[in-house]
Amino acid sequence: MQPIGSSLKSLMYAREGRTRRQSSYDRTGGNRDCWTVGTGETATIAEIEGAGCITHLWFTLSCPEDRYYLRHTVLRAYWDGEESPSVEVPLGDFFNIGHGLSASNAALPLTTVAPGGDELKLGGNMAMNAYWQMPFSDGARITVSNEGMAPIAALYFYVDYEAYDTLPENALRFHAQWRRENPTAGIKGDLSAQGLNYWTLLSEPNLDGRENYVILHAEGRGHFVGCNLSVDNIDPTPDGLTWWGEGDDMVFIDGEPLPSLIGTGSEDYFCHAWGMHPRGYPLAGTSVYEHDPERPGRRKQTSYRFHVTDPILFQRSILMTIEHGHANMQSNDYASTAYWYQTEPHAPFPPLPDPIARRPRPDR
Repeated sequence: MQPIGSSLKSLMYAREGRTRRQSSYDRTGGNRDCWTVGTGETATIAEIEGAGCITHLWFTLSCPEDRYYLRHTVLRAYWDGEESPSVEVPLGDFFNIGHGLSASNAALPLTTVAPGGDELKLGGNMAMNAYWQMPFSDGARITVSNEGMAPIAALYFYVDYEAYDTLPENALRFHAQWRRENPTAGIKGDLSAQGLNYWTLLSEPNLDGRENYVILHAEGRGHFVGCNLSVDNIDPTPDGLTWWGEGDDMVFIDGEPLPSLIGTGSEDYFCHAWGMHPRGYPLAGTSVYEHDPERPGRRKQTSYRFHVTDPILFQRSILMTIEHGHANMQSNDYASTAYWYQTEPHAPFPPLPDPIARRPRPDR
């Protein structure tokens, strides 16, 4: 059996399996190819038996009465009959767009397209695609939960997958998890209220990362394959020139007391330099840019980094963290989605914040 997944080179080889799809198509043969999901309801959009691998997800929703629907709607996935989901993420954040906004972005594993009038709009319309490979040996179940205050008037979806007789024994399971700390606990408190000059505090030490923002803490064997980080810069210095991105990434592997991977700044981890810029590329970049001339009061940024060619390997555990400002000086709104593969069972996820607590902060 050829390895799961595809590349241009592997397309020339014959492969075992059967391509299948579960979608929202109109079962009567008409053109109403969508489902409705009432307030508080959960729709099971795919229930697959046996072994296989999900190769593509596509979604678009219409929820005109809920401008927070991209944070209120939650995507969950369960592999091999497990009771605890391996994927649990608000819909927009799973597809690499934070802050409840709609936007267009072309990363390698995740792409989105927003109509022109909905670009960077709170609760706008958006087409969403995922190409992460999601294998399973004994069934898969995917659900969409409407945890908002209004019905989802139209849920369109594709779940494309390959069905196999058996799955390779070394195939790890795909996971995705969302976290938020709003606000992060700056060790100096509110910089603006204290009149502190952030740029004079850059000699403060942080070697152990104990107060860092946690993107992922997972137990088992596997590899970390990426994340997105959404920051709302709500803690400016009085001159307004503060910069959230001096926070270093620190990765602790297999329980080590000090990180074996230490970065040099948040924008460096996301493969930019001298600040973040309004550019997104296949493996790293910006999907929501913090400097929007049409919305000068908005300071919301979503950055992403996908370790497709350089996964971070762990044998027992991984703790993926990042400073919130240099040495955790700043109190900002941080939210993240982590993506990884690992053996099962996975450690329990932290509780997902309630729908109100998931909402983005208002623009200033």
